[in-house]
Amino acid sequence: MDGVTAVILAAGEAKRMRSRQPKVLHPLAGRPLIAYALRTARAIADRVVMVVGPNADDVRAAAGDGVTFVEQRERLGTGHALGQARGACGSGPIVVLAGDMPLLSGETLEHLVGHHQATAAAATVLTAVADRPQGYGRILRQDGRVRRIVEDRDATDDQKKIAEINTSIYCFDARRLWPALAEVRTDNDQGEYYLTDVIGILAKAGGRIEAVTAPDPVEALGINDRRQLAAVAAILRRRILDRLMADGVTIVDPASTYIEDTVTLGPDTVVYPQVVLEGVTTFGTECVVGSGSHVTASRFGDRVTLKPYCIIAEAVVEDGATLGPFCHLRPGCHIGQKAKVGNFAELKKSRIGRGSKVPHVSYVGDTTVGADVNVGAGTVTCNYDGVAKHATTIGDGAFVGTNSSLVAPLTIGEGAYIGAGSTITKDVPPGALAVGRGAQVVKEGWTARKAKKHKSPEV
Repeated sequence: MDGVTAVILAAGEAKRMRSRQPKVLHPLAGRPLIAYALRTARAIADRVVMVVGPNADDVRAAAGDGVTFVEQRERLGTGHALGQARGACGSGPIVVLAGDMPLLSGETLEHLVGHHQATAAAATVLTAVADRPQGYGRILRQDGRVRRIVEDRDATDDQKKIAEINTSIYCFDARRLWPALAEVRTDNDQGEYYLTDVIGILAKAGGRIEAVTAPDPVEALGINDRRQLAAVAAILRRRILDRLMADGVTIVDPASTYIEDTVTLGPDTVVYPQVVLEGVTTFGTECVVGSGSHVTASRFGDRVTLKPYCIIAEAVVEDGATLGPFCHLRPGCHIGQKAKVGNFAELKKSRIGRGSKVPHVSYVGDTTVGADVNVGAGTVTCNYDGVAKHATTIGDGAFVGTNSSLVAPLTIGEGAYIGAGSTITKDVPPGALAVGRGAQVVKEGWTARKAKKHKSPEV
């Protein structure tokens, strides 16, 4: 018999999201919503099939390789959607997943499939017990056995009191699924082909219907609008933080910390309040992330310190470096071991060598700084001539005095000194001193003469 096929239903229009973007592409903790269903499906299935709507190129691109796509051109219900996947499925167990249930755990799904196979059921339903079951289909049992599922809008008042709900996650015997699906009709409130009706059809035909109850009812939470997206995001963020803390990371204030599912933090790293860590970001061990820092898609070594309010995007920071407070690394920066980038320094597409310092109030753009270089306060690399960007190179051991302007393209040799307040427009040889400023003029007694000249007349 073929292995398990997972079918992800992802063709919904999601009108309640009020968005031009397909619901399954809305971001959730750093990933598109559909990524969570795909991750769970790949953990239990030999093949993954996704049912998408028309013009779903972005959804296909987000899903990536290893997925078979089928199109539901007319949205006639969940039963109709699954029917479109028949030709792409094998003869083994078929697991049906919703594309908008990111909290479903792989362990729960493995238990569902295992129970289905152990009992040789025609269908196994994942259920949950909800305090507020409104909006969900109810599980109808007879003598303890599942007989059918009734949708909320079609349920009677007594049926709506049932707390056991349908999660829209199923495992089917393929040989029995397709004939039963062909019997589904549209005689319901929405005039659609309900996949839930398959359960009643199979039970009526004598098929064994099993149920597995999710250990945590939040696994059944689906997303239909932005309020539900926010509610699920809050749960997922707390799970992420709990996992990190269990792995040895200190989160000083979880309530004010935002860390996405794509972020990795090493043991003994400390994260202070009001921190945002996004994208594929990694920190090594014993790092410190100061309050108010916002990091996107960057990589940090061990023992890196971010003082408060660092803004960093698409950068690499090596072991032992110290950044901030209030520094800004724009994309393309690489900070070497034990280097320092300090107060109100902005870097763009630049490389800072081992042990070098850009301590404060400087702009360094399109620049390569060697090892053990000191860049004085107020230094600006003038990389843009109004038409194109140009590069600056500063050799090992060089010293750039305070308030210097380095006009690119420019090379400053190893061990060279730039006098404070200089504007440097020509290359500086290794070991040389370059001073580019006007000669100082001192006029003694000038202040007194000025005061006498402008003395107010007596009245």
